[in-house]
Amino acid sequence: MGKYLFMGMVLGLSAGLSPGPLLALVISETIRLGIGAGIRVAMAPLISDIPVLIISFVLVSSLSGSDAVLGIISLAGAGLIMKMGISSIRTTGQMPQAPGRASESLMKGVLVNILSPHPYLFWITVGTPLASKAWQIHPGGAVGFVAGFYLLLVGSKLFLAFVVARTRSFLTGGAYVWTMRVLGFLLCCFAWGLAREGVELLGWL
Repeated sequence: MGKYLFMGMVLGLSAGLSPGPLLALVISETIRLGIGAGIRVAMAPLISDIPVLIISFVLVSSLSGSDAVLGIISLAGAGLIMKMGISSIRTTGQMPQAPGRASESLMKGVLVNILSPHPYLFWITVGTPLASKAWQIHPGGAVGFVAGFYLLLVGSKLFLAFVVARTRSFLTGGAYVWTMRVLGFLLCCFAWGLAREGVELLGWL
């Protein structure tokens, strides 16, 4: 169970700290309207990801009887995680550009997240297959994976909101860059594991 909790936490932390529309929105709302607005945006995935999770679990469950399909999904997930890992390793530290939407902070965060393809791609190719595998071993592993992912996904964005409210230098400093590089290395290791599993499901090993 601890393995899947750890994987969920690493994936959540990487997703939470990686530059993207939602992170940019957390930063811009914090600077423009204060820490309260940044907190509301950071909490958006807890609302916007509910339909994403439902769709992903239904889709992957319906395909669970086909090793070939699951193998292809695993390889696609490995590619996605490897791309995230390489992107994290190459991070140089910079302020992401904020998307220009006019709305209340929480609703703005929900819209940005639910209209982004990244949550769907992640949960269909990576999150749901890993959670399903953990469930087969022990239900607590699946719960730990999902809980660890969202704890660090939301928690890291809340942390950044508080940091940005005090100073903007963290996102361009060495601590952030090296944190992202370490996370990138771990993601590449996860990608290798997913790729190997996909190859085995396809009967290539």
